Amino acid sequence: MKHGSLFSGIGGFDLAAEWMGWENVFHCEWNPFGQKVLNYYWPNAKSYGDITKTDFTEWRGKCDIVTGGFPCQPYSTAGKRKGKEDDRHLWPEMLRAIREIQPTWIVGENVPGLLNWERGMVLAEIKADLEASGFEVLPPCILPACGKNAPHRRDRLWIIAYSKSNSCRYDIRNERQKSQAIPKKRFDEHITTSNSGKIGLSSHERIGELEGGIGLGFSNEYNTWEKFPTQSPVLRGNDGLSDRVDRVKALGNAIVPQVAYEIFKAIDEVK
Repeated sequence: MKHGSLFSGIGGFDLAAEWMGWENVFHCEWNPFGQKVLNYYWPNAKSYGDITKTDFTEWRGKCDIVTGGFPCQPYSTAGKRKGKEDDRHLWPEMLRAIREIQPTWIVGENVPGLLNWERGMVLAEIKADLEASGFEVLPPCILPACGKNAPHRRDRLWIIAYSKSNSCRYDIRNERQKSQAIPKKRFDEHITTSNSGKIGLSSHERIGELEGGIGLGFSNEYNTWEKFPTQSPVLRGNDGLSDRVDRVKALGNAIVPQVAYEIFKAIDEVK
């Protein structure tokens, strides 16, 4: 599987794709700190900056899955909630990239506030945009970071879509898979949340800390609130490095790769 990420941040989706053994072929991130992280860990992937100034047509027919945590600030309860009036409403740019690339799978991530923004009209518009582009959109689901043993809840909305027509381009799928739509019931069996808050996708053990100290992993050492509020287990301690502000901001904007990894495993199971 070939994977490309939009609004890549510090590479949460890219790391999950690497865990899957997939190839990260490109990433797109305008923030200089995020670019440094991405280019350090995935130097062979093509690196893009401003999505509004990027033409993705070179990837048409060459990318299986496109992911993106398009900016959540317009819909977050912690923000001004300007919605589509916010200049950070960049879903139209992600949609343009999807139409230019024409991948088989789409995985989008945003805050739960998107569910009820304008009484659900924005989310309905996103679904309609994808369907008009030839994708079947699964029912959106909310999966929390604590479902993979994170010491905080961090609910996030996940949007997953599949294109049967685009899948026909890839010879890794057999004729039976080419002729039928995504088996929804089988996929939904993977994407479930139990009453305990654990994501019920597999019996996998905790993945642990990310290599290189990106700071999104959840180890036993930090999976505790004993030192809170003076020492957060999520953002770690002050290590004296001058880029701490950049890292804290990056973590705040980042997805939880352990959750994305479970979604990727479900995709790999049904593709």
